[in-house]
Formats: sequence, C-alpha cells, structure tokens
Amino acid sequence: MLALDAARSAGAQYADVRISRNRVQSISTRERRVQGLSDNETFGFGVRTLVGGAWGFAASSELTRDEVARIARQAVAQAQANRAALVRPVVLAAAPATKDGVWRGPAKIDPFDVPIEEKVALLLSANEAALKVAGSRFVNSAMFFLREEKTYANTEGTYTTQTIFRASPSMTVTAVSPDFSDFQSRQSTDIAPMGRGYEHVLDAKLVEAAPRWAEEAVQKLKAKPVDVGRYDLVLHPTHLGLTIHESIAHPTELDRVYGFEANYAGTSFVAPPEQMLGKFRYGPEFMNIQGDRMQEGSLAACGWDDDGVAPETFMIIEKGIVNDYQTTREQANWLDWWYKQQGKPTRSHGCSYAQSWSDVQFQRMPNVSLLPGEQNHTWEDLIAATDRGIAIVGDGSFSIDQQRYNAQFGGQLFYEIRGGKVTGMLKDVAYQMRTPDFWNAMDMIGGKDSYWLWGAFGDAKGQPSQSNAVSHGCPPTRHRQINVINTGRTA
Repeated sequence: MLALDAARSAGAQYADVRISRNRVQSISTRERRVQGLSDNETFGFGVRTLVGGAWGFAASSELTRDEVARIARQAVAQAQANRAALVRPVVLAAAPATKDGVWRGPAKIDPFDVPIEEKVALLLSANEAALKVAGSRFVNSAMFFLREEKTYANTEGTYTTQTIFRASPSMTVTAVSPDFSDFQSRQSTDIAPMGRGYEHVLDAKLVEAAPRWAEEAVQKLKAKPVDVGRYDLVLHPTHLGLTIHESIAHPTELDRVYGFEANYAGTSFVAPPEQMLGKFRYGPEFMNIQGDRMQEGSLAACGWDDDGVAPETFMIIEKGIVNDYQTTREQANWLDWWYKQQGKPTRSHGCSYAQSWSDVQFQRMPNVSLLPGEQNHTWEDLIAATDRGIAIVGDGSFSIDQQRYNAQFGGQLFYEIRGGKVTGMLKDVAYQMRTPDFWNAMDMIGGKDSYWLWGAFGDAKGQPSQSNAVSHGCPPTRHRQINVINTGRTA
C-alpha cells in the first residue's frame, strides 16, 4: 500500500506492485554420482506505473519503507521519461477488482520439505535400474522444483496472494552399440513437468520406468533407418505438445503478431488480425485450440495473472478458424473492433506474466491445448486405421522459422505402420511441415480418454529475456501424407 500511495502522489494514473519470494532447486546426477545441486532463493518487489499513457518500472530487493517509496517514485520518473518516445498511449482494458484473493497450486507435498538425501537416493536408484539393462551405457537424471509466493496489488483495488509450485523429474538413457558405431538416447518425455508438488516425482515412478526407457534406447540401435517419402503420421500426445507449442501457441501471441518481438523471438504468419480473425483456416473443422490458465496441475495455472486479472478460458482456434489471440490488459484494446463485432466484452485473457519480482510483466503464453474429438478414439484406434505410416512418441529436436510457418520436428521413438499394425521400430526420422498444410492434413483425432498434458519448462521471450512455463494438452492425431526425411549420421 505504501508503494501504491507513493506512486499516486508522484503522479501515476495507475500503479501495481508485486512482492515475491521465488525458491528454485535443481539436482542432477549421472550414473552413480551427483553432478550438480543448486538451491536458490530471491526476494524483492517491483513497481509498475502508468503516466500519460507510458509505462515505468523499478524494482529492489530491499524492503524498507524508505526504499519502497523511493522505488515507486523511480518507476513514475521512468514513465515520465518514456513519454518522450511514446508512439501509442497505453490504455488498459477494464478488469474487475479482486479484494483479498488467495490461490494455492495443487501441491500435496511441498518439494522443499523433502530432504536432499531422499531426492538424490531416488535419482541414483533410477540410474541403477537403467544401467542393469544390457547395452545402456550412460544415464542422466534430474529434478527441478519451484515455489513462488507472490503478493500483488494495484491502484484499482485488487489485492491477491498466490503460491505456485512446479516440479519436473527427468531422465535420459543412452545406449551404445557393441562396436561403438552408433549411439541412441531415450528421454523420459512421457513424464511431463507439472504445476504440482513432490508427489509428481513419486507418481512418475522413475525407478520402475527406467528399465523401459533403457530398453527402448537399446532397441533404437537395431531400428531400421527410415526411407524418405510421404507418410501418414500418427502422433502421440507426448510428441504433439511441442508441435502445438511452436506452430500454434507462439504464432498466436499478439505482441509477436504486431511485430513487437521481431528483434528476438520473431514475428508470425498469423498476421494481420484484420485478415485472419474469423477468416483464416488453420485446420479442419474438428480442430479446436483452447487457451487457459486454469487446468489443474498445468504449468501456467494461477488464480490471477500479473496484471491482477483472473484468467479465462478462450478459444484461439474454433472449428479450424482463427478466433482470437493471447492478450493482456494493454493488448486487449488492440482487438476491440473484433470483440465488438462478436458481441463480446473487450477484456484481457489473463496472459500477463513476469518471471520474478525484478522483471517487468508482459504478454506470455498461457496453456494452449488441442481439445479432444467427439468420438473417443484411442492411440491404438488411429494406428489401426492407418495403412502406411509412422507412429511417433515423444518430442525431440526441432527447427522452425521466425514466422512459425516452416518447420522440422524429430521425436523419441518411431514405429512403422503397415496395414493398421506396428511392424517394427524406425530411426533417423524427422518430418517437414508448413504449419497450415500440416494442420489441415489432420484427419483423425483422439477422444477425451486419450487427452494428456505436455509441458515446456523454460520458454524464453523478451529483451531482457524471461522464461515461463506452460502446458499443452492434446489427444493423439493423424496427419495425412507428411514429408519425412532421414536424419542419419552416416550415409
């Protein structure tokens, strides 16, 4: 309250303040030894002000009455200085005030209450289980945890407190051929990072799953190199999440669409909105892409974003057509014409985020998910319906252009499909795509029972760069006649 009063007294028409304590812990191991351990905590506050349509921001880790007032006045001075370069005044979309709001992520076990020794013992046990599989030579495993305790207030009357948890267990097993001519790795991409506590690590059952990952790495050594050509692709949710992230979630960020990220993160082929909204066909009619920060256990879940807005669920793509973009309070007014045309209120979708108290908030990705189809098709159903294709499990390396239009994606496991059955394992597979062609080639989709949440833990954007974490839910899908190349290291 002192920060807000000082900002108003200095001339701010609007101000908000975030006070947060972030604790991050990571543990990494390799085979039978600990490779790294870090446990860091940062605590401080940031004040953002709006003066004459220009933003100002200042932050400090010193929480004294004098410093809080000084930082608030500094944020106002910054905004006043920024007015000289103002091109378009900032106008915030209306947002109802939340008084004394409290939200806590669904963590049953606070990961920071679990002793380091217990975590290390679990990782080393999982490594040992993987190394028992003949042919597995190297094993890396890790755990990452975050707990963010954040208080937010603004001059419009919003006051909220939140506790956010994130947990990410992971493992990579590498197998080497007896003559050392080849090596293949299997990453634990079927265990996604989540907005949960230490129970997520326990539920992952790393020790039990490690032998399977090791065996799959060994199997990849004997897999047949793929023949280049066009195939029907059956994509597992553990793979498809990354493709959604890169080819749908990023190009529908509104600041990217309008060119504000061109210097670093790129632009978007889904521009300009005047030519895309309600008109551009991204995919087939059964394709529906939802934005939200509300799915339980998802990485982007929160009670309020860093504009103090309670997030809403919204349709980015509806029945295959571009319907909306990701917005903050500042950005929502850029699409005011569209919302009025649709008979909807102009409001933020709750996509404001800053990675810590020392960073200014800006538009960041929510959860962006492909909704399941009406028919409850399973992964096995899609394979059974495919005559000649490749099934892909897990995400791998990728490359995509700055407009998110041309791309190439690898994976973890690849299986040849013939006559509706898996006939063997393939390797060296990557597929090439143009985003709208790829999604319009989707002709089958799984149902609600096959829906799964994939996660991205460190998605960078902005200058200075900030990272956020998001989940992308989806069922399995089938895409017809996609170009596949061979990425083999030898001719």
